[in-house]
Parts: sequence; C-alpha cells; structure tokens
Amino acid sequence: MSALRVLVVDDSLITVTKITTILTDLGHAVVGTAGTGEGAVESYRHLTPDLVTMDITMPDMDGVEATRMIINEFPDATIIMVTSHGQERLLFNSLEAGAKGYLLKPIKRDKLARIIEKARTRLG
Repeated sequence: MSALRVLVVDDSLITVTKITTILTDLGHAVVGTAGTGEGAVESYRHLTPDLVTMDITMPDMDGVEATRMIINEFPDATIIMVTSHGQERLLFNSLEAGAKGYLLKPIKRDKLARIIEKARTRLG
C-alpha cells in the first residue's frame, strides 16, 4: 500500500512529535502540522492531505469545529480524532461533524496503525 500524506494537528509539541515519529515509522509522510483549529483548516486547504489526526482540545478553535469546517469544504476529508479519556461528549460531536474515527491518548503505535488501516478502507 502506498504511503498516506498526513496532517498532524495538536497543540502539544510532544504529541505532534510522537505521532509524527510513529507515522514516519509506519511509512507515511507527514506533510504538515498545526497547533490550533484555525491552523488546521488553513493547512488542510493548502495541503489537501489524505488523512488528518485532529486533537479535540486546542486554543482558538477546538477540533470539533475545525473538523466541521474542513468536512463542509472538503466532504471527502478523512479525519481521525485524538482525544483524552473523559471527552466522550466532544468525541461524539466530532463523529457527528464527520470524523471517521478516534484514538485515545496516550498514543500507541499499534492503535494508530489500526485506526489508519480502518480509515484506508474508507478511503477506497
């Protein structure tokens, strides 16, 4: 299978680094990163990645709203939410907004690989 072009969105540099390392290890290309919801929307417009990992809680605009905006503009976007335990309501809202799945923190390589494979089947 070919490598996916991925946009990593999280306001934590540690999380961005961890996800980027795992994705690269899995053979995917991280084409951009963003630390805010607004940055995610702008980056998506410029990069049109195959996949987005989207944090839910961020400054200026949360991941739910950023997901909603991206999906409204790019209905075929594939977004996976990254969340901490205890954010079930926000997670549900994200899925309603169009996210294709979710991953709980702390990020584990095997779980990220599985959710990407699920997203790939939806990509066709």
